[in-house]
Amino acid sequence: MRQLLPVVVDGGGSDAPFDPLAACAADDRPPPPGRPWVLCNTATSADGATALDGVSAALCGAVDRAVFGAIRAVADVILVGAATVRAEDYGPARPSAAGQALRVARGQAPAPRIAVVSGTLSVDPAARLLAEAGPGEGPLVLTTAAAPADRRAALAAAGAEVLDVTAATDGTVDLLAALTVLRQRGAAVVLCEGGPTLTGQLVAADVVDEWCLTLGPVLVGGTSDRAAVGPPAGPPVGLRLVRLVTGDDGTCCLRYVRAPSAPD
Repeated sequence: MRQLLPVVVDGGGSDAPFDPLAACAADDRPPPPGRPWVLCNTATSADGATALDGVSAALCGAVDRAVFGAIRAVADVILVGAATVRAEDYGPARPSAAGQALRVARGQAPAPRIAVVSGTLSVDPAARLLAEAGPGEGPLVLTTAAAPADRRAALAAAGAEVLDVTAATDGTVDLLAALTVLRQRGAAVVLCEGGPTLTGQLVAADVVDEWCLTLGPVLVGGTSDRAAVGPPAGPPVGLRLVRLVTGDDGTCCLRYVRAPSAPD
């Protein structure tokens, strides 16, 4: 991997190799007042597809996996929708040895906690996310007060921590309330891994502070969702490109952060 922007050269004047873990650890992510820093990480094909045959892994290769692992290593909580948990067969988040060492040095827990958004608690208690969880690795499940009591009990028995974050307006999951709760629990960085509906809700709520995008060098066509779908976000959210990395296979990894607001 090579970093193209900003330009970095080694002592010999050549392009310096890119270390995704070191770069992600050095990035500044100050939590806004009352909530964590929200980082959305997504991968698409060159023509914008977010999945091939229902999953994203086929769109990108080793470069994306390395960056994906580095981004996970700096997150306190990984936020994901229940449909993505099912489609991608999520297990507990377990960083590499280097990632764990980084987290310990930063005063973080050994691994990020996964938080699943599901208003109906449509999470299988026998799924890998719960079945393979060790002590302290069980997911948080963010739901509503109207969620079925039997599913709530089954998930709790399987090791999940079920939290009610009900929106007063329509009874759905209140993502702003969820972020507030996560911040109160000590989360400074929340990483959203999708799916597109959850990501779109965060965009619409105007709480996305960072957008990391991997572009795979493939064209797939089809009818795949965009990276963020759902209600309009209002005025476009301005972003600033702060890093561009490329792999030998043509994969590009871009890091954007929220652009500073214009003065009144």
